[in-house]
Amino acid sequence: MQARRGPEFSLQSWGANSYGQLGHGGVEDRPVPGLCDAAALKDKAVRVVTGGGGHTAVITEDGEVFVCGQNHRGQLGLGHLTDISTLQRCLGLTQMVTNVTCGWDFTLFLTDSGRVLSCGSNAFGQLGIGQKPAYTADVQIVESLKAAVVSVAAGLRHSLAVTDSGCVYQWGIGLMSQAKRTLSPSPIPSHLSSVLPSLVPGLNQKMSRVVAAGSMHCVCLTENGDLFLWGSNKHSQLLSSEPFLSSPTPVERSLLGGETVLRVWSGWTHIVAQTETGRVFTWGRGNYGQLGRHASTSQSSESQSTTEDQEVRLPEEVPALQGATQITCGSEHNLAILGGRLLSWGWNEHGMCGDGSHADVFQPQLVPALRPLLIGCGAGHSMAVCVAVAASEDRKCTSTFI
Repeated sequence: MQARRGPEFSLQSWGANSYGQLGHGGVEDRPVPGLCDAAALKDKAVRVVTGGGGHTAVITEDGEVFVCGQNHRGQLGLGHLTDISTLQRCLGLTQMVTNVTCGWDFTLFLTDSGRVLSCGSNAFGQLGIGQKPAYTADVQIVESLKAAVVSVAAGLRHSLAVTDSGCVYQWGIGLMSQAKRTLSPSPIPSHLSSVLPSLVPGLNQKMSRVVAAGSMHCVCLTENGDLFLWGSNKHSQLLSSEPFLSSPTPVERSLLGGETVLRVWSGWTHIVAQTETGRVFTWGRGNYGQLGRHASTSQSSESQSTTEDQEVRLPEEVPALQGATQITCGSEHNLAILGGRLLSWGWNEHGMCGDGSHADVFQPQLVPALRPLLIGCGAGHSMAVCVAVAASEDRKCTSTFI
């Protein structure tokens, strides 16, 4: 979807802002939505909004990228390491960009020709350019990915990509320490230990189309609507009794109402999937309310987290999200658009649920006074391109779906 900025449209953001990632020009957290300083966009249509550990990226209709926030490892791709508190165009990107995904302190860009570019921290080889340099503020091409890429995902310290032929590649060694502990004395598979894109085994008979990444797990969705999961299973997000899965393992459709999956998203430790009939299922860690299931606000300690994880091992439907047209996950919070309204739930320590409080939200709740067209999350902040309420009610605005 793309939404045009202008008098009837606005870019709103809220939540954590220690590095200026909200684009307001300051560094104070904001527990309710507020206008970004989006003058640099010059009323261009916005196609994608998303964020990482402390940074934000926006793509416009003409493939330009605008960034702000934390930049200590060059994750903004601006050629320097200075934090930026208002959106600034990434001039180092000369190709048209169609998508962007942000890890904790690095960024991956996907161009219209299917090339993957990266910048930021490379301490774990997550940029896909080899072990060195340790970080880069200049955007680099992931040269070893020769085939055109259709989907990319950035985890905490690892990356994923799907090519147009349906092959899945992984790079970055962020999962290797846990793999060593759980797989020893067996050798570590190459896709978990490579700083260059490595073919993920076990999917060669599948036509993969979309990848998503948690802090230490991986998600793949095939064109037939099947889900495959691998990596860390600390919070039962892989629906297995094993602590770590080194290769893709399918999710039984019976766990998702017997339906195929159309879309999937991942937070740091939880997964959200929407099936062919619009039903939404969640599973994984839930102690902050990120699964949208429970109203309890007393589950905050690590021991309580463990108890809840055992309770929510299997996917469970969240009826309040039936028919959501967009969903996005932060590290432990979420946003959704349903019926033209914005919903939020999950971790709220920095006000990223937008309700003016800092109390975790255990069921999807309405974020009032916003008419969202496009939504995105960083680890601890939220963004939405919105239409002015008055303009919406007077039917003076339009939006274009792509």
